[in-house]
Amino acid sequence: MQSLLRGYLDSSLILRVTIALVLGVAVGLIGGDSVAAWLAPFGDLLLRLLQFLIVPIVLFTLIVGINQAELGRMGRIGGKVFLYYVATSAIAIVVGLVVASWLEPGSGLAPPANATFDVPDNPGLVSVVLSIVPENIVAAFAQPNLLGIIFTAFVFGIALLKLRQSDAQSAMAEKLFGVIEGLNAVTMKVMAGVLQYVPIGVFAIVAGTVAEQGLDTILSLGNMVVVLYLALAVHLVVYCVLMKLFGVRLGAFFREARTPMATAFATQSSTGTLPLTLNAAQRLGLSRPLYAFSLPLGATVNMDGAAIRIAISAVFAANVAGIPLDLASMVQIVLIGTLTSIGTAGVPGAGIVMIATVFAQVGLPIETVAMLTAIDALVGMGCTALNVTGDLTGTAIIAQSEREPDAAPEPRKADTGRA
Repeated sequence: MQSLLRGYLDSSLILRVTIALVLGVAVGLIGGDSVAAWLAPFGDLLLRLLQFLIVPIVLFTLIVGINQAELGRMGRIGGKVFLYYVATSAIAIVVGLVVASWLEPGSGLAPPANATFDVPDNPGLVSVVLSIVPENIVAAFAQPNLLGIIFTAFVFGIALLKLRQSDAQSAMAEKLFGVIEGLNAVTMKVMAGVLQYVPIGVFAIVAGTVAEQGLDTILSLGNMVVVLYLALAVHLVVYCVLMKLFGVRLGAFFREARTPMATAFATQSSTGTLPLTLNAAQRLGLSRPLYAFSLPLGATVNMDGAAIRIAISAVFAANVAGIPLDLASMVQIVLIGTLTSIGTAGVPGAGIVMIATVFAQVGLPIETVAMLTAIDALVGMGCTALNVTGDLTGTAIIAQSEREPDAAPEPRKADTGRA
């Protein structure tokens, strides 16, 4: 038994996660709902462990990162991050429209009669922007409000940096910074332990998702699923082209990115995968001030996978209703979809919210959203994996554009699980 456990711990983390994904699909198809119910607590435990790490890892990593950078450089980085997120979201919608217009998902299907479904309220872009400044710090940490946590860490990180640069309070500030650095190191050590449980949780979540969806659902709307995953693959190629243009080594990038990608695929949560995404950025040797800011923000507002889903869902609805999309409608979808993907980020059921919002704006039949909810989990898995990949891609590209001296890959650490 001890040798089996040692073999598990010594094996590559991505190998364990890959095996867990394959076994999860097989068990979900064969075992059905009864097996899914039995495995559910194991999947819930993984999500709880990842959520448990989000607040300390974002707070301490960002404060430490700010105190290792120059304020002027952070402002320049922030502008690049925002530009990248907006641009790639717009490109993602264009990719989705092109692929879907070519393959025409939904052709031959009829809209459901008297279909009913629940769509969560769309908070809108203004509410999302206002939520950056929390009314109550404790409430922001308890929810958790990731944008509020980023704002809090940013404000207190800058204040600590100013104190360290002052003559009167520098000694006290250095002691406080040492404590925060220690807490950050402890958080990373806890995360190394959580990584060992990731394959077990991934197996349970995938088995449950496949069992709940069932083979009939997959086959009935299989064309839509295939088109969406093809568009995701095309956008992944776009990422690769961008990274090659900026000199990012693709082999090293995907060697470290594949674990958060696989975990995001299983959990359908960019925020929940954030601890693993930050760990991948660290192992890639990217600058801490950069990834401590860009990745938490990206997990909240950058949703390229969801943007592709908006575009393909719009073409799907148009084909089902027999209403071809003209160029003006497609341009409108690009503009509205880009803003909507930011304005609904982090909302439960965000994918359905975005689709329903865009449909209402461009005059597509809202009833078709009910058809898309049947495959919500299946498409959400791939979209979330692309979201996380896009966050890491942008961080790696901006690191290269800054030509940071510390952007060389770090040696791998055995206690985090080899990838």
